[in-house]
Amino acid sequence: MNRSVTSLPFYKVDAFTSQLFGGNPAAVILMETFADDGLLRQIAAENNVPETAFLVPDGDNYRLRWFTPTVEVPLCGHATLASAAVVMERLQPGRTTVTFDSASGPLTVRRMDDRYVMNFPVRVPRSIPLPERLTEALGIEPVETLDDGFNYIAVLQDMEAVRGLAPDIAAIARLDRPGVVVTARGDQRWDCVSRYFAPAKGIPEDPVTGGAHCGLAPYWSARLGKTELRAFQASRRGGELTCRLVGDRVELEGACVFYLEGKVAVPVDQSAERGYR
Repeated sequence: MNRSVTSLPFYKVDAFTSQLFGGNPAAVILMETFADDGLLRQIAAENNVPETAFLVPDGDNYRLRWFTPTVEVPLCGHATLASAAVVMERLQPGRTTVTFDSASGPLTVRRMDDRYVMNFPVRVPRSIPLPERLTEALGIEPVETLDDGFNYIAVLQDMEAVRGLAPDIAAIARLDRPGVVVTARGDQRWDCVSRYFAPAKGIPEDPVTGGAHCGLAPYWSARLGKTELRAFQASRRGGELTCRLVGDRVELEGACVFYLEGKVAVPVDQSAERGYR
Protein backbone atom coordinates (compact mmCIF):
# COMPACT_ATOMS: atom_id res chain seq x y z
CA MET A 1 0.00 0.00 0.00
CA ASN A 2 1.38 3.42 -0.92
CA ARG A 3 1.86 5.76 1.98
CA SER A 4 2.71 9.44 2.15
CA VAL A 5 3.52 11.81 4.98
CA THR A 6 1.56 14.87 5.98
CA SER A 7 2.22 17.55 8.59
CA LEU A 8 -0.12 18.28 11.49
CA PRO A 9 -0.09 21.23 13.93
CA PHE A 10 1.56 20.17 17.20
CA TYR A 11 1.77 21.81 20.61
CA LYS A 12 3.43 20.69 23.83
CA VAL A 13 1.99 22.34 26.92
CA ASP A 14 2.76 22.09 30.64
CA ALA A 15 -0.62 22.01 32.40
CA PHE A 16 -1.65 22.76 36.00
CA THR A 17 1.36 25.02 36.48
CA SER A 18 2.48 28.59 35.89
CA GLN A 19 6.14 27.55 35.66
CA LEU A 20 7.82 25.97 32.65
CA PHE A 21 8.93 22.37 33.36
CA GLY A 22 6.35 22.06 36.13
CA GLY A 23 2.88 20.51 36.07
CA ASN A 24 2.01 17.77 33.60
CA PRO A 25 3.19 17.87 29.96
CA ALA A 26 0.62 17.15 27.27
CA ALA A 27 0.90 16.97 23.50
CA VAL A 28 -1.99 18.44 21.49
CA ILE A 29 -2.41 17.57 17.80
CA LEU A 30 -5.01 19.06 15.45
CA MET A 31 -6.60 16.82 12.78
CA GLU A 32 -9.44 17.27 10.28
CA THR A 33 -10.74 13.81 11.20
CA PHE A 34 -9.43 11.21 13.63
CA ALA A 35 -6.90 8.81 12.17
CA ASP A 36 -7.37 5.10 12.82
CA ASP A 37 -6.76 3.98 16.40
CA GLY A 38 -3.51 2.19 15.58
CA LEU A 39 -1.95 5.35 14.17
CA LEU A 40 -3.18 7.45 17.09
CA ARG A 41 -1.51 4.98 19.48
CA GLN A 42 1.71 5.13 17.47
CA ILE A 43 1.74 8.92 17.57
CA ALA A 44 1.11 8.95 21.33
CA ALA A 45 3.89 6.40 21.89
CA GLU A 46 6.27 8.51 19.81
CA ASN A 47 5.39 11.64 21.79
CA ASN A 48 6.09 9.72 25.03
CA VAL A 49 4.33 12.18 27.34
CA PRO A 50 1.65 11.15 29.85
CA GLU A 51 -1.15 12.11 27.43
CA THR A 52 -1.55 13.12 23.82
CA ALA A 53 -4.79 14.92 22.98
CA PHE A 54 -6.21 14.72 19.45
CA LEU A 55 -8.50 17.59 18.44
CA VAL A 56 -10.96 17.57 15.54
CA PRO A 57 -13.10 20.67 14.72
CA ASP A 58 -16.84 20.04 15.06
CA GLY A 59 -18.95 23.10 14.25
CA ASP A 60 -18.10 25.82 16.75
CA ASN A 61 -16.37 23.36 19.08
CA TYR A 62 -14.14 20.27 18.95
CA ARG A 63 -14.12 16.53 19.41
CA LEU A 64 -11.41 15.30 21.74
CA ARG A 65 -9.67 11.97 22.41
CA TRP A 66 -6.79 11.17 24.77
CA PHE A 67 -4.04 8.54 24.55
CA THR A 68 -1.29 7.60 26.98
CA PRO A 69 1.84 6.09 25.39
CA THR A 70 0.03 2.71 25.46
CA VAL A 71 -3.78 3.06 25.65
CA GLU A 72 -6.75 5.35 25.02
CA VAL A 73 -8.37 6.70 28.20
CA PRO A 74 -11.96 7.90 28.77
CA LEU A 75 -11.01 11.12 30.56
CA CYS A 76 -7.88 13.25 31.00
CA GLY A 77 -7.83 16.52 32.88
CA HIS A 78 -4.44 17.99 32.11
CA ALA A 79 -4.61 17.26 28.37
CA THR A 80 -8.09 18.85 28.27
CA LEU A 81 -6.68 21.92 30.01
CA ALA A 82 -3.83 22.01 27.48
CA SER A 83 -6.29 21.60 24.58
CA ALA A 84 -8.33 24.55 25.85
CA ALA A 85 -5.18 26.68 26.00
CA VAL A 86 -4.35 25.71 22.41
CA VAL A 87 -7.84 26.62 21.19
CA MET A 88 -8.12 29.92 23.07
CA GLU A 89 -4.53 31.12 22.73
CA ARG A 90 -3.44 29.76 19.34
CA LEU A 91 -6.30 28.51 17.14
CA GLN A 92 -8.91 31.13 18.07
CA PRO A 93 -7.25 33.89 20.11
CA GLY A 94 -9.70 35.89 22.16
CA ARG A 95 -12.14 33.02 22.57
CA THR A 96 -13.14 32.57 26.22
CA THR A 97 -14.98 29.22 26.27
CA VAL A 98 -14.93 25.92 24.39
CA THR A 99 -16.82 22.64 24.68
CA PHE A 100 -15.16 19.34 23.83
CA ASP A 101 -17.22 16.32 22.77
CA SER A 102 -15.55 13.33 24.43
CA ALA A 103 -16.03 9.76 25.65
CA SER A 104 -16.99 11.32 29.02
CA GLY A 105 -19.64 13.55 27.45
CA PRO A 106 -19.42 17.29 26.76
CA LEU A 107 -16.61 18.98 28.67
CA THR A 108 -16.74 22.78 28.85
CA VAL A 109 -13.68 24.89 29.62
CA ARG A 110 -13.74 28.63 30.17
CA ARG A 111 -10.88 31.09 30.38
CA MET A 112 -10.55 33.17 33.54
CA ASP A 113 -7.73 35.72 33.27
CA ASP A 114 -4.56 33.62 32.84
CA ARG A 115 -6.15 30.37 34.02
CA TYR A 116 -8.66 27.84 32.72
CA VAL A 117 -11.65 26.27 34.47
CA MET A 118 -12.85 22.82 33.38
CA ASN A 119 -16.25 21.34 34.20
CA PHE A 120 -16.00 17.57 34.76
CA PRO A 121 -18.32 14.86 36.14
CA VAL A 122 -17.88 14.03 39.82
CA ARG A 123 -16.61 10.58 40.79
CA VAL A 124 -18.18 9.80 44.17
CA PRO A 125 -15.76 7.55 46.08
CA ARG A 126 -17.07 4.77 48.30
CA SER A 127 -15.27 3.29 51.28
CA ILE A 128 -14.12 -0.31 50.75
CA PRO A 129 -12.20 -2.94 52.73
CA LEU A 130 -8.45 -2.81 52.28
CA PRO A 131 -7.80 -4.53 48.92
CA GLU A 132 -5.54 -7.54 48.92
CA ARG A 133 -1.92 -6.66 48.05
CA LEU A 134 -2.48 -2.88 48.15
CA THR A 135 -0.43 -2.41 51.33
CA GLU A 136 2.37 -4.52 49.86
CA ALA A 137 2.31 -2.49 46.64
CA LEU A 138 2.42 0.85 48.45
CA GLY A 139 4.83 -0.18 51.19
CA ILE A 140 2.54 1.39 53.78
CA GLU A 141 -0.92 0.59 55.15
CA PRO A 142 -3.55 3.23 54.33
CA VAL A 143 -5.72 4.62 57.11
CA GLU A 144 -8.70 4.41 54.72
CA THR A 145 -9.29 2.92 51.27
CA LEU A 146 -11.87 3.97 48.70
CA ASP A 147 -12.93 3.19 45.15
CA ASP A 148 -13.92 6.09 42.84
CA GLY A 149 -15.21 3.79 40.11
CA PHE A 150 -11.91 3.88 38.25
CA ASN A 151 -9.05 3.90 40.76
CA TYR A 152 -8.28 2.93 44.31
CA ILE A 153 -7.84 5.90 46.65
CA ALA A 154 -5.49 5.25 49.57
CA VAL A 155 -5.71 7.84 52.36
CA LEU A 156 -2.43 8.14 54.25
CA GLN A 157 -1.65 9.54 57.69
CA ASP A 158 -0.17 12.87 56.58
CA MET A 159 1.34 14.74 53.65
CA GLU A 160 4.87 13.65 54.57
CA ALA A 161 3.80 10.03 54.01
CA VAL A 162 2.47 10.99 50.58
CA ARG A 163 5.63 12.86 49.61
CA GLY A 164 7.96 10.12 50.85
CA LEU A 165 6.09 7.19 49.34
CA ALA A 166 8.21 4.82 47.21
CA PRO A 167 5.73 2.20 45.94
CA ASP A 168 6.41 -1.01 44.05
CA ILE A 169 5.30 0.12 40.59
CA ALA A 170 5.28 -3.41 39.18
CA ALA A 171 3.00 -4.54 42.04
CA ILE A 172 0.64 -1.61 41.42
CA ALA A 173 0.42 -2.67 37.76
CA ARG A 174 -0.82 -6.09 38.89
CA LEU A 175 -3.74 -4.69 40.93
CA ASP A 176 -7.30 -4.95 39.62
CA ARG A 177 -7.65 -1.20 39.05
CA PRO A 178 -5.91 0.89 36.37
CA GLY A 179 -4.46 3.29 38.93
CA VAL A 180 -3.93 4.17 42.59
CA VAL A 181 -4.36 7.62 44.10
CA VAL A 182 -2.65 8.30 47.43
CA THR A 183 -3.76 11.34 49.38
CA ALA A 184 -3.64 13.10 52.74
CA ARG A 185 -4.80 16.31 54.35
CA GLY A 186 -2.58 19.26 53.50
CA ASP A 187 -1.09 22.09 55.54
CA GLN A 188 -1.90 25.80 55.77
CA ARG A 189 -1.24 26.29 52.05
CA TRP A 190 -3.03 23.24 50.63
CA ASP A 191 -6.27 21.56 51.65
CA CYS A 192 -5.10 18.19 50.31
CA VAL A 193 -2.10 16.61 48.63
CA SER A 194 -1.96 13.56 46.40
CA ARG A 195 0.06 11.41 44.00
CA TYR A 196 -1.18 9.11 41.23
CA PHE A 197 0.33 5.88 39.94
CA ALA A 198 -0.99 4.23 36.75
CA PRO A 199 1.61 1.81 35.35
CA ALA A 200 -1.14 -0.33 33.78
CA LYS A 201 -1.83 2.66 31.50
CA GLY A 202 1.86 3.20 30.70
CA ILE A 203 2.30 5.96 33.30
CA PRO A 204 4.36 4.86 36.34
CA GLU A 205 3.58 8.17 38.10
CA ASP A 206 1.44 10.90 36.58
CA PRO A 207 2.72 14.39 37.44
CA VAL A 208 -0.72 16.04 37.86
CA THR A 209 -4.05 14.28 37.34
CA GLY A 210 -7.34 16.07 36.77
CA GLY A 211 -9.39 12.86 36.69
CA ALA A 212 -8.11 11.81 40.12
CA HIS A 213 -9.40 15.07 41.58
CA CYS A 214 -12.90 14.27 40.33
CA GLY A 215 -12.91 11.74 43.19
CA LEU A 216 -10.66 13.61 45.62
CA ALA A 217 -12.82 16.75 45.52
CA PRO A 218 -16.00 15.18 46.96
CA TYR A 219 -13.98 13.15 49.49
CA TRP A 220 -12.07 16.09 50.95
CA SER A 221 -15.03 18.44 50.62
CA ALA A 222 -17.05 16.19 52.94
CA ARG A 223 -14.23 15.93 55.46
CA LEU A 224 -13.15 19.56 55.46
CA GLY A 225 -16.62 21.09 55.19
CA LYS A 226 -15.86 23.27 52.15
CA THR A 227 -16.80 23.17 48.48
CA GLU A 228 -13.64 24.89 47.18
CA LEU A 229 -10.30 23.17 47.71
CA ARG A 230 -6.70 24.08 47.03
CA ALA A 231 -4.99 20.90 45.91
CA PHE A 232 -1.35 20.01 45.27
CA GLN A 233 -0.09 16.91 43.47
CA ALA A 234 3.26 16.11 45.03
CA SER A 235 5.02 14.48 42.08
CA ARG A 236 8.60 15.35 41.17
CA ARG A 237 7.37 18.09 38.80
CA GLY A 238 4.53 19.14 41.11
CA GLY A 239 1.28 20.81 40.14
CA GLU A 240 -1.49 22.85 41.69
CA LEU A 241 -5.18 23.18 41.01
CA THR A 242 -8.34 24.56 42.54
CA CYS A 243 -11.33 22.21 42.83
CA ARG A 244 -14.94 23.36 43.25
CA LEU A 245 -17.97 21.13 43.73
CA VAL A 246 -20.96 22.31 41.70
CA GLY A 247 -23.81 19.79 42.09
CA ASP A 248 -22.80 16.56 40.40
CA ARG A 249 -19.93 18.28 38.60
CA VAL A 250 -16.51 19.44 39.69
CA GLU A 251 -14.67 22.50 38.40
CA LEU A 252 -10.92 22.06 38.05
CA GLU A 253 -8.96 25.27 37.63
CA GLY A 254 -5.32 25.63 36.60
CA ALA A 255 -2.80 27.45 34.44
CA CYS A 256 -0.86 26.35 31.35
CA VAL A 257 2.56 27.17 29.88
CA PHE A 258 3.45 26.58 26.22
CA TYR A 259 6.76 24.76 25.71
CA LEU A 260 6.85 23.71 22.05
CA GLU A 261 4.93 24.57 18.85
CA GLY A 262 5.42 23.19 15.37
CA LYS A 263 4.46 20.37 13.01
CA VAL A 264 4.66 16.60 13.24
CA ALA A 265 5.10 14.31 10.23
CA VAL A 266 2.44 11.61 10.17
CA PRO A 267 2.25 8.75 7.64
CA VAL A 268 -1.13 8.38 5.95
CA ASP A 269 -2.60 6.24 3.20
CA GLN A 270 -2.66 8.29 0.03
CA SER A 271 -6.33 7.44 -0.47
CA ALA A 272 -7.18 9.00 2.91
CA GLU A 273 -4.73 11.87 2.79
CA ARG A 274 -7.36 14.62 2.84
CA GLY A 275 -8.69 13.39 6.14
CA TYR A 276 -5.49 14.18 8.01
CA ARG A 277 -4.39 17.50 6.57
